[in-house]
Order: sequence, then structure tokens, then C-alpha cells
Amino acid sequence: MGPGPTLLAAGSAIVENALNRALELDPAGRRALLEALPGPVQFTLTAPTTAQYTLDRAGDRIRVSSQPPEQPRVSLVGRPVAFAALALGDDQVLTDGRLQVVGDTDLAHQLQHALSTLNPDWEAAMARHIGDVPAHFLGKRIRDAVKWSRQAIGSMNANLEEYLHEETRSLPGRHEVNAALDDIEALDQRAGELEARINALESRDTDTPENP
Repeated sequence: MGPGPTLLAAGSAIVENALNRALELDPAGRRALLEALPGPVQFTLTAPTTAQYTLDRAGDRIRVSSQPPEQPRVSLVGRPVAFAALALGDDQVLTDGRLQVVGDTDLAHQLQHALSTLNPDWEAAMARHIGDVPAHFLGKRIRDAVKWSRQAIGSMNANLEEYLHEETRSLPGRHEVNAALDDIEALDQRAGELEARINALESRDTDTPENP
């Protein structure tokens, strides 16, 4: 079972508020994201529970809703870690099967590109509250964390792909299995024939009387 409607609505409001406040710190990124939303885009998270959210534009703001649209321009389905990779700029997440795309695939790639170019000015926002020097220090930490996350996700995907590739090569294919079964069957048949010949020879020796 997924979360109830009240919880989904509350979560949507929190995400919408946080997203729009972050976009205020990145006017260019906000324009790119708004251009990538000519219509509603539906996100379906499949684990640990199923939840759906819809992103749409409302003037110069992004609207986040827990109600599925009647006709989304594109629908993205996958696990939360795949959506995190999408938000962090992983350009392979839409092509390697981690996210299933239903609808306008070009729009999905445009959305991925817009998300990857977001760069909110966290330092300016924090400087108003804690001063320039602490804000610069924390801003650098945030940028380093985002950079590390992108590199970690890319490395994890590359390692996983290599592991699956090697494991797939080490496992026999269907034709190899069928050929091995045919060889086993032929060997079993030859063993049976050999056993029959040995039994026949033993029987003949038994039936032959010994010389006095």
C-alpha cells in the first residue's frame, strides 16, 4: 500500500515550496525548467511504496501535485534512487532502463537536461543570514557534496554495468545449455550401449563351459 492522500498532498506542498525557493536562487535554471514543462509530467515512484507526483508550470512557478493528470505529456516510472540520479544530472538514467519513459521521450530528455543544469546560488541565500565568509564555506561544501554525489552515482552505474556484463558472460547461454544437454544425452546413450556390450560379454563367458 502507498501513502494516503493526505500524506501525499502534504509531501507535494513541501516539495513544491522547497523547489520554488531553490529556483529563486537560479533564474536561468528556472527558465530552463519552465521551458521543459510545456505540459504536466508525472513521476511514479515504485519503491518502497508506490507514490505519484506531477510537475506542471503555473505562471513562473513550478506546481507539484499528488493528483495524476488526465493527459500527462510524459510519465516517468522508477525507483527513488533513479529519480535522484535524474536530478543530479545522470544522462544515462533515461536510456539504460532505470527509468521507464511513457510518452514524449524528447521532452523527458529536455527535462533531464534542465535538471542537470540547475545551479542555485546557495551562498547568496545563506550570506543574508550568516554572513559572507560562513556562507562561502557552506556553499563550497554543498557544491562538493553535489559533485561527489554525481560522481558516485556515475561510478556505481559503471561498476554495476561492468559486473552485470561479466556475470552475463560467465553464465551459459540458451544454445550452450541445449548443446550441453545433447552431449550429456549422447554420452548417456553410449554408456548404456557399452554397459549392454559388457553384460553380453559377461553372459557369454558364463555360458561357455570350461575345458576339462
